[in-house]
Amino acid sequence: MIEIVQSAALNTVQDAGRTAWRHLGVSVSGAMDALALRAGNILLGNAENAAAVEVQMFPFRVRFQSDTCFALTGADCRARLDGVELPAWWACNAREGQTLELHYPRSGARGYLCIAGGIDVPTVLGSRSTALRGGFGGLEGRTLRQGDVLKAGTSAVRSLPACGMGIEPPEQALHAAFPRSDEGRVQVRAIPSGEYALFAADAKRFWQQPWKVSLQSNRTGYRLSGEPVLPAESVELRSYGLIPGIVQVPPAGEPIIQLSDANTAGGYPKIACVIEEDLWRLGQVQPGQSIQLVQSDAQGAVTARKAMEGWLQRLRDSITPFKNVVGL
Repeated sequence: MIEIVQSAALNTVQDAGRTAWRHLGVSVSGAMDALALRAGNILLGNAENAAAVEVQMFPFRVRFQSDTCFALTGADCRARLDGVELPAWWACNAREGQTLELHYPRSGARGYLCIAGGIDVPTVLGSRSTALRGGFGGLEGRTLRQGDVLKAGTSAVRSLPACGMGIEPPEQALHAAFPRSDEGRVQVRAIPSGEYALFAADAKRFWQQPWKVSLQSNRTGYRLSGEPVLPAESVELRSYGLIPGIVQVPPAGEPIIQLSDANTAGGYPKIACVIEEDLWRLGQVQPGQSIQLVQSDAQGAVTARKAMEGWLQRLRDSITPFKNVVGL
């Protein structure tokens, strides 16, 4: 078990989300960086979908109420265990009474605290993820606060190597498959969709100019600031189903990328859809930072998926030697 000693707004319990209920108006929710969630759980021998704590507001502190193992992935949150600094993307043992603290990230936006056995909160509609707008899932459907106690599920892990173990972050390990621009901006691949043809006059600029993630952004969607892109004519659309990744363009012309807590239906024209394989990168972009949208296609998404799954498989293979020692 872990006790929340200090937490700011918006820190929640998340797993991979609930994908089978959009037709009833239930958003997916789930981790904004699903790759970090999967990797942290693999390090601990958990199911890859096991629930973890998504930390996006700092500082964040927890106290371990029993001996366990944990993994930190996602943003480099300058973690310290009883004052001893820990590397990013690291898994290690924790003793009863020890305190873990996370601070504003050196890089990235969201850190993930995975616990051996996963966070054990009730399953709602097939997921333990917190749906804040619906007020269900996670811990009582709300953000975490001081005094909360989170139980861990059953785990076969007894302990990790005494020195701990870490992995190379995907931003470095997969830099060829998930590039940045020459200016260091995250390049986000998207496929033209829906009403793309309506934006013919501005379509070229949609891909060429950098877009700043507005401060008016959250888990529902990222609003992009830049020179507006506008349709050639005004159109009235029926509402259609939304999924994370769809890029809508409101009348003001500044696109909105739907994300984990995306609405399930909407009517703004859709100019593109970010490939699912790049959504984890968006989850690590902080408001105020800029991204570059890159036109892609289905084959580009397949290539990115192969690279991502290959990295995860290498991670699974790398912990195999420890299985007989630590009970993974």
